[in-house]
Amino acid sequence: MSPSWHYPRIIAHRCGGALAPENSLAGLAVAARLGIRAVEFDVMLSADAVPVLIHDETLERTSNGQGRVADWPYERLRRLDVGRHHHRAFAGERLADLHQALIHCQALGLAANIEIKPAAGHERQTGRVVAEWVSAFQRECAAAGSQTVPLLFSSFSEEALEAARLAADAGAGAGDAPARALLCEEIPADWQTRLQRLDCRYLHGDAHRLQAGRLAEIQAAGVALACYTVNDPVQAEQLFAAGVTAIFSDRIDLFAATA
Repeated sequence: MSPSWHYPRIIAHRCGGALAPENSLAGLAVAARLGIRAVEFDVMLSADAVPVLIHDETLERTSNGQGRVADWPYERLRRLDVGRHHHRAFAGERLADLHQALIHCQALGLAANIEIKPAAGHERQTGRVVAEWVSAFQRECAAAGSQTVPLLFSSFSEEALEAARLAADAGAGAGDAPARALLCEEIPADWQTRLQRLDCRYLHGDAHRLQAGRLAEIQAAGVALACYTVNDPVQAEQLFAAGVTAIFSDRIDLFAATA
């Protein structure tokens, strides 16, 4: 059985935050060295349905590629340099797939929040494929007699979350399907209805759009809330004092001692 998901106070945003190329294996290593216990990363499908770690639907901002991720086969994507755009010290860092990321998290002892980030029109397929890859990883760990890492699915796409739920429940052993969190910019008034419909346990929202009244509702319902993207320790302490469970941060170096 896989370990259950429990929120630490600090979660590294996009693997290693601002200290490494986003959504990279190098970022996972940086997070682990700083004592961070959980990371978040984005996963999107290649043209041949391989889940790869990337945030944007296009390649230009974070790699030396051009065009849409969904138009590139994995064999080409895996050769892209995703390090040099961040800093020349990371030149040669390659775009990773989901299995590589999970193996690294396991080796580093990192819990992983997998944000399902579908390209437009690929919502259900992305949710399903990501969940299938996670189930395959869990079976691989079970066959090897090793424990996988605590895992959480999140997404802005309700279609992707529903597809992930169905695929994970079908492919995982009893109790092994990852928990799910609904991602929102501003927490909607009908958040409870949405969580129930999607069978989600948690909420993630924009810290800068959080309303005190909505937070009080969430606390009263006993639902954990994690907020993004918080890079100021003072703001973080205010959020924790108000009842927020966890924060996602790009500046994990400022929070390493309290992670």
